[in-house]
Amino acid sequence: MRILLAEDDARLRRNIVHILKKEFHNVTEAENGQDALDHTLAEKYDLVILDWMMPKLSGIEVCQQLRNTGFNGSILMLTAKDDTEDIIKGLDSGADDYIVKPFKMEELLARVRALLRRKDKVIEQVIQIDNLQLHVDSRVFLYNNKDIELTKNEFLLLEYLFINKGRVLTREQICIYIWGYDYDVSNNSLDALVKLVRKKIDDGQSKSRIQNVRGIGYKLRDN
Repeated sequence: MRILLAEDDARLRRNIVHILKKEFHNVTEAENGQDALDHTLAEKYDLVILDWMMPKLSGIEVCQQLRNTGFNGSILMLTAKDDTEDIIKGLDSGADDYIVKPFKMEELLARVRALLRRKDKVIEQVIQIDNLQLHVDSRVFLYNNKDIELTKNEFLLLEYLFINKGRVLTREQICIYIWGYDYDVSNNSLDALVKLVRKKIDDGQSKSRIQNVRGIGYKLRDN
């Protein structure tokens, strides 16, 4: 699912992004309310997670403006305010749920899963390029309609490339998506992973689907 996280605490934001990506969600970050609003007006998200207190626009203000513009995705508020009056204010502004800081990441994930289940969505998201199919929700990859067995990291690599097909992704972006912000792997580890995936998705007759962009990173050919 596509999730926008707006949180001005950089450390907390990194931690939340990391665990959401481990759950195979596609996450966009914002560090203030105005950026969060701009992202949601430009892109479609299944869930928006808003910190209550943020620079430029508060989570409440963003929530209200989103609902006024017709946003029908789920909204989860992160707040240090636990008074009943404040909670009611947050829900009345259009939020679907809230979680009070400090919280355990397991609780956050449970609330995210619950909110996403409430939405009337297609059961399976499928990204297809020629004879390659990636099923995001079920974590299945098909080559010529045959299931290809992938490790967790191999699937994460393909998922990130498929979601961003045609775009050049830096080595750092890819490593963060696969191993998290505190990754401690070498460039050789990423190259080795790409090599393993190429063996599983290339036919050996044409150029590899995963293109090496010298000095930058990789991209998935979409034609």
